[in-house]
Amino acid sequence: MFDDKDSWAENCSSQLILIKKMLIAAGAGERLREEREKTGQSQTDFGKAAGVSRGTQKAYELQTSSPDIRYLCAVQEMGVDVHYVLTGSRVSTDPGALSEREVALIGYFRDLPDGEQANLVRTASALAATLDH
Repeated sequence: MFDDKDSWAENCSSQLILIKKMLIAAGAGERLREEREKTGQSQTDFGKAAGVSRGTQKAYELQTSSPDIRYLCAVQEMGVDVHYVLTGSRVSTDPGALSEREVALIGYFRDLPDGEQANLVRTASALAATLDH
């Protein structure tokens, strides 16, 4: 793996950069920029409000660096849909968007012990997999 011309530190550094880039979901930077622009803030102001520098904010949007949990919590408090940034899909948090049947099902689910919740999730997943989509 190493030869006389390779430096252990250089090799580890390049491996860490590769791993870090693999941890960033495709498109997350674009979605973060989109969410920032919805707030009407510059990278400088948005980053400052989230506790990072403009350069760090730019790196997150260019996907050359990954945000940590403190940053994600801070931007969520600013109204950013963090789930959308990380996954590309939006999840409705409006309880009115659920049908009566869905609300009832969630209530029943929450009343079950953890082990039974896991069984129900496996059962629902297996049933859904058998349906033609």
